[in-house]
Amino acid sequence: MFLKNTTHRATKKARIRRKISGTAERPRLTVFRSANQMYAQLIDDIKGTTLVEASSLSKELAEELKSSKGKISKSKAVGKLLAKKAIEKGITVAVFDRSGYRYHGRVQAVAEGTREGGVKL
Repeated sequence: MFLKNTTHRATKKARIRRKISGTAERPRLTVFRSANQMYAQLIDDIKGTTLVEASSLSKELAEELKSSKGKISKSKAVGKLLAKKAIEKGITVAVFDRSGYRYHGRVQAVAEGTREGGVKL
């Protein structure tokens, strides 16, 4: 049974977060998917800090996203940018947190882009 103000995704997200936690050596890669944008960040849950972040609104991606078509290709570019920033900070391994979304479409594209960029998930 769901609470009045809790969405189905929020319930699944809470269930996932009970099992997944990130550290400085192996941070948690979490994604947020809005209607038009994609956001991803690497989080150290022990300190409660964001180590690296990337989104489809990033200035580094502006030129690349103008030429790409579709949300999935934009999401893959976000994953690659996140991996590039993570490797610069010395992060090569992460735990993937899908935030209650299905591992499909744009969420999957971020994970694949991050793997292509050199970060193990």
